[in-house]
Amino acid sequence: MTYSTFTPGQAAELAVVERSGFIESRHIGSAVVLDPEGSPLISLGSPDASVFTRSSLKPLQAIAAMSLGAQLEGPSAALAAASHKSEAGHVEVVSAMLEAAGLDVSDLQCPSAHPADGAFRRQLQEEARAAGEDSTDPRSRLYFNCSGKHAAFLAAARAIGADTATYLSPDHPVQQKVAEVVAAFASEAPSAIGIDGCGAPVFALSLTGLARAIGRVVRMGCSDVAVEETAGAWTAYEPEARTLTEAVFADPWTIEGHGRPNSTVIDRLGVFAKGGAEGVIVMATRTGYAVAVKCLDGSSRATGLVALTLLQRAGAFDAEPGAASAPGSETVDAVIAEITDPVTGGTDSEGRTNVVGRLELGEDIADIGERKRD
Repeated sequence: MTYSTFTPGQAAELAVVERSGFIESRHIGSAVVLDPEGSPLISLGSPDASVFTRSSLKPLQAIAAMSLGAQLEGPSAALAAASHKSEAGHVEVVSAMLEAAGLDVSDLQCPSAHPADGAFRRQLQEEARAAGEDSTDPRSRLYFNCSGKHAAFLAAARAIGADTATYLSPDHPVQQKVAEVVAAFASEAPSAIGIDGCGAPVFALSLTGLARAIGRVVRMGCSDVAVEETAGAWTAYEPEARTLTEAVFADPWTIEGHGRPNSTVIDRLGVFAKGGAEGVIVMATRTGYAVAVKCLDGSSRATGLVALTLLQRAGAFDAEPGAASAPGSETVDAVIAEITDPVTGGTDSEGRTNVVGRLELGEDIADIGERKRD
């Protein structure tokens, strides 16, 4: 039997691509914004339908690894939840994570990849040439964007004395702990388990469950008030949530890379952001407002625009008066513009790229603004 996410008929129009005054593409999908108590403020499409959470799940996987004894703090904790672009700093931290656990690159079971960061890739090529080695193909499992998560899994396996050769099996104690943590934070049993692009188990949750989970992580991790033990099963992981959120906010570059969209949102707005493949993203403010988005076509082009706009229109930023993470609308709009690629076409007389259009909000989100003004 083949399970499925929501259909086009169940989706909302999230964004459109305008080129030269002509709408040439439409991104449809689902989205939800929750308040800090987990109640929906905005719902679009089918936010209660299951989606594979992909890398948006990584904060929960990192918490699970730390709860088993993986000794992670600072950048290493953040790298456990990262989809990094293999900058030199990323690779240095992941290498140190493995060394601290008495492991090495050969223990990683994620695919090998070229560094996505051009500067680091050129550095490796230059070093290889200087050593008289082949400089054309710098590849390693270290450079795969999920290597930090895999290093954390391995460190957790080593901490509990479990087999490190089978750490990706759904039956492995580390992955069983991940499943427990996911269910606790989402208050929802995953509807399906698949294999992610890196080879690790990935869970299908509703967008509502995903937003609820990450909202709880960030709110609990950033709160100055101790959580009530009776609040829910997730409160048992307060130390790990605090370690993770403090690490990400202290070094936003770790979660994706300098100038990259997720890292920019964290750095400029103080909003936790974690994108995933196939058009999934989740964001949460320090007070626990959370948004989760899934573009049905699998594209991530519109996810940052949609997620930040929905948080803004739900009043999430207004709920943090006086905090450094409570930007005005002008700042939010500026960050949206920074992380959203323009629609280009040709060059001008001086060879500069022409901007001939833009990504715009779809009718279903534009209507939210109209309703709020009414």
